[in-house]
Amino acid sequence: MPYAPSDGARLWYEETGTGHPILFIHEFGADHREWEDQLRFFSREYRCIAYAARGYPPSDVPSEPRLYGQDHAVGDAVAVLRHLGIPRAHVVGLSMGAFAALLFGLRHPEMATSLVLAGVGSGSPRGEQAAFREACQARGETLIAQGWPGAMAEETGHSPTRIQLKKKDPRGWAAYMQRLAEHSGPGTGLTMKHYQGERDSIFDWESDLRRMAVPTLLAVGDEDGPCIETNTWLKSVLPNAGLWMCPRTGHAINLEEPAAFNREVAAFLSTVERGRWSLDAGQEG
Repeated sequence: MPYAPSDGARLWYEETGTGHPILFIHEFGADHREWEDQLRFFSREYRCIAYAARGYPPSDVPSEPRLYGQDHAVGDAVAVLRHLGIPRAHVVGLSMGAFAALLFGLRHPEMATSLVLAGVGSGSPRGEQAAFREACQARGETLIAQGWPGAMAEETGHSPTRIQLKKKDPRGWAAYMQRLAEHSGPGTGLTMKHYQGERDSIFDWESDLRRMAVPTLLAVGDEDGPCIETNTWLKSVLPNAGLWMCPRTGHAINLEEPAAFNREVAAFLSTVERGRWSLDAGQEG
């Protein structure tokens, strides 16, 4: 199996297709397999790479809490690209993965052709951060002790921002639930406690975000309540960002509406590659 070495963990990855690279970074409640619809679609024209985050088999599951967190999440994305000899890529992330992609754009803009940030920002609004962090610590402890099968998976799959998938695509929802039950309790528990529950508020990055010029597509479902405020705020501060809100859609936007998601992302990537994303004055040819 292919692995990329990173700080304290080996990261399993898969790749398919040829062309300009796209790196896909998954959310907390999923793994690399959630990108299958995107890999099949985009690999027709791009070199697509998806990897399992640390704590998510077949990647390593470190037992030390210090080996989890937002710094490791960004470092892991860099490690995969460098292992594959890729100097620059489009970076597509969902939720936890979108948080890592945004921080990647801030810290390594020279490596980002563009960013697609889907469902980013839960827990970031200042009025919600304390409760979000407290809930992450409690949930992380439960996952470490009990794992996913049973109540934790059912609660996640029927949450207000995920029930839309079950209503639209029961077969897809069942496949998602099966993958969820296979996750490592200790790995996701430590991720929940020390990445999700200790990460910065995106609002703390305002001064840096206002200077970040990486072309960015913000994608959010209109029923993804915890993320809407952060996305509208990001649209107001990022100088080179566009916002796409998908109607009647919750958090896992790429699973709920794969055709619409692929269409919007493909159009964005094409516009970026043609040098037509920026709306700065003087661009007209």
